[in-house]
Order: sequence, then structure tokens, then C-alpha cells
Amino acid sequence: MTETSIATITISGTGGQEGNLLNPVNIASIISALRDADADPAVSGVVLTGAGDVFCSGLDIPAIQAGGDPVEFATALAELLKLLPTLGTPVVAAVNGDAVASGASIVAACDYAVAVPHARVGTREVSVGIWPMVAQVPIIQRIGTRAAMENVGSGEPFTAERAREVGLVNEIAAPEELEARAAAWLAKAARAGSIVAIGRPAFYRFAEMDYAEALDASVALFADMNRR
Repeated sequence: MTETSIATITISGTGGQEGNLLNPVNIASIISALRDADADPAVSGVVLTGAGDVFCSGLDIPAIQAGGDPVEFATALAELLKLLPTLGTPVVAAVNGDAVASGASIVAACDYAVAVPHARVGTREVSVGIWPMVAQVPIIQRIGTRAAMENVGSGEPFTAERAREVGLVNEIAAPEELEARAAAWLAKAARAGSIVAIGRPAFYRFAEMDYAEALDASVALFADMNRR
């Protein structure tokens, strides 16, 4: 039996920047690390967390306001959010602190999320006169329009408990237990063995398909799975 391990990827700001703000450079690093982990047969799961006491405070809006190209920033974020559902390796967000704005979208795009009790999770752009055009998409997909609008439309992030209630977070854990609880979710996911590499991407594809279309597509995958 091949020995497996968990890969930990940490979101951190450029140059020690507070809030672990996202820019095209550190987003590219996250994407590269995710792809490397997914390609490594020894990696059974990925923990995505934040440096320090914050998970992620979103895109680096000050950098955009200082002349950064908003299309470049948004495109990089969209690439990361599009990548996550296509991976064959389960990903859990270990939400060690606030995951707001685009940080919340990353949490929503992960398979599982464990958050510390004091974490806030959700967009906040509306509170400053901006609409979270990109960040809202994974949140809507994960928890539906009614619950998503509760956050997106108000600009008030969910408390950790409310995030758990609406399905944005699976579990709340004390800071000293966060790593272990995140690993526990990956241990459950590992029960699927190698078939997760096919089943996980199919799960997310089917979630976006018409009901009948998804059932039709599932037949071929079911047959292929049982021929292995």
C-alpha cells in the first residue's frame, strides 16, 4: 500500500502584508501548489489555510486603486476558483481567522471547511459600495441564492455559527483543534481511495448541469467505474 500524506498550502500576503490579500502573484503560487499536490500520488488531501490569525481578506483592492489592472486581479482569482472543483484531490479549508470578500469564495470552493469560533466568513464589498462580482459565484453555488443574498446583499459576513448553519462551513473547532479536525475531514474523504480522482470532479460538474443531463452523463461514468 502506498503511504499517503496531507499537503498544507498557506495563503500569505506579499511582503508580509497583513490580511493575506490576494494578487496575481500569490494567487499563481496557490494555483501552482494545488496542481503540484494534485499531481502527487502520495498526497491524499490538501489543507488550505491562512498565515497568522487571518485566513484571507480578499483581493488587494488598495493595489488595484494604486494602478493595478482589475482584469488581471479578477482573472487570476477566477482561475483559482475554477481550478478547485476540477482537482482529483479533496481540499479542506482550515479557516483560522476571518475569510472575507474573495477569501470567503475560496472557502466556498473547497470540499469541506472547518472554522475557528471567532472567524467571520462572507463577502463585505457591499458595505463599501462595491459588488462582489467574482467572489459571489462560489458562495451562490455552495449555499443557494437565499442564504447567499443574506450575506452578499448586506455586506455583513456570517459569524462562524451562521456560516455553519447555512452550509458554508462544516464544523467549528477551537484554534488548537483546527488542524486535527481539518485532517479528520480528509481522512473521511480518503475512504474513496483512488476513485475520488474521478468522482470528485464529476460531483461538481453534475451540480452545475440540468438534472436529466447529469443523469445521462452519470451512466457512462458509472459503467467506466465498474469496468476498472
